[in-house]
Amino acid sequence: MEYADIASLHQVSKIALGTWAIGGWMWGGSDERDAIATIHRAQELGINIIDTAPVYGFGRAEEIVGKALRQMPVSQRPYIATKVGLNWRDGKVYRDSRPARLRKEVDDSLRRLGIDHIDLYFVHWPDHQSDFAEAAQTLESLRAQGKIREIAVSNFQPADMREFLKGAGIAANQLPYNLFERDIEKATLPFCREHRIPIVAYGALCRGLLSGKMTAERKFTGDDLRRVDPKFQAPRFSHYLAAAEALEALAARLGHSLLGLALRWLLDQPDLACALWGARRPEQLENLPEALGWHLDSENFREIDEILQKHIPDPVGPEFMAPPEERPEDL
Repeated sequence: MEYADIASLHQVSKIALGTWAIGGWMWGGSDERDAIATIHRAQELGINIIDTAPVYGFGRAEEIVGKALRQMPVSQRPYIATKVGLNWRDGKVYRDSRPARLRKEVDDSLRRLGIDHIDLYFVHWPDHQSDFAEAAQTLESLRAQGKIREIAVSNFQPADMREFLKGAGIAANQLPYNLFERDIEKATLPFCREHRIPIVAYGALCRGLLSGKMTAERKFTGDDLRRVDPKFQAPRFSHYLAAAEALEALAARLGHSLLGLALRWLLDQPDLACALWGARRPEQLENLPEALGWHLDSENFREIDEILQKHIPDPVGPEFMAPPEERPEDL
């Protein structure tokens, strides 16, 4: 395993276990026994940070993580990252970083997880209806109480971070970042670099497009997120599959898999602290070593960029995932 520091969190594995799928919501459900086994297998493979959120299954993912933690010796428990600042009603999610919501959520998360503090606490999405500095100050008060260790943000753009920094420091910014989704390189990444805010990347395999297992025949049903992802709709789906095929050929020439290449590309980014690896079954972690112990060179990076330019004429980002800016007045 490879490691990095995030503020006061030392030797954090550069691959974190992501638990959105474990929560089941928008991923077709999950099996609790498999999920707990996945968390334990991640620990065996050297992953020492678990990323979760209240909205992942509306508390379900945090509860499962908590059950897994209780089966581990305290000395072996991983760092826990979770999130705050979303509210929900009837399956619909809204941004909500009002102080009362932040104070309620931290206690709810601690209860579900069965721990006395959260190591890395992300504001899940910027709430432009609330005051950023006030939200930051509220989180600082929670840190002073010992409920959280480090304050972080997620999906924040430079203007959002600039306001947030008026009330608290930012230990990390969790952002969508992978070979196919690179919008953060335009402004957000340079801002984070200037302010020494490391990146935690989510969507490393772009919802399976970079797994090496996606085919044109694949169908998505139920509440699967990919039903509304523009990348999985014609004609873009064929473009991304063609790019994945070309990237797989490059990876094979280097002696690696497409999955290994995609994750290695992320791990070799200088501003990256760690990348999330989403899994809900232990076997989904077995390819993890394919990304470790080697590096891409400048020629490899150039070839990757050429492949993307050739095969993806109309790239699209992950904007479809953003919850609405407005929330009901009575929420």
